Amino acid sequence: MTPPTPSGHDPSAERSLDVTTPGPAEPTGEAVQVPPARWDAIVADLAARGVTAAPELVSSHAITWSNGALGCPEPGFMYTQALVDGMRVVVVVDGIEYDYRFGRDDTPRLCTR
Repeated sequence: MTPPTPSGHDPSAERSLDVTTPGPAEPTGEAVQVPPARWDAIVADLAARGVTAAPELVSSHAITWSNGALGCPEPGFMYTQALVDGMRVVVVVDGIEYDYRFGRDDTPRLCTR
């Protein structure tokens, strides 16, 4: 047995702390249809990225995000710390999934983590 340190702390009694980085948000709201303006915004964003094939819808869910990061924070940015009603839309093009997030407006944010 390891003797206690002068502070009375026994190092052999330490426990490891598992720290995980949050992954992509799982659908937490109900499945919803993608409004035409949001679908058009996704298609336009993909085209701007050089993706010209038609996307196929994988899932779309209404989500209340915990803040303005929409479940996909970027290092070095500050976000509104308030609940944000929005949605998550996942599409696939040529076997590649694209995870789009929306807040209150029709501007998509591609989550790339």
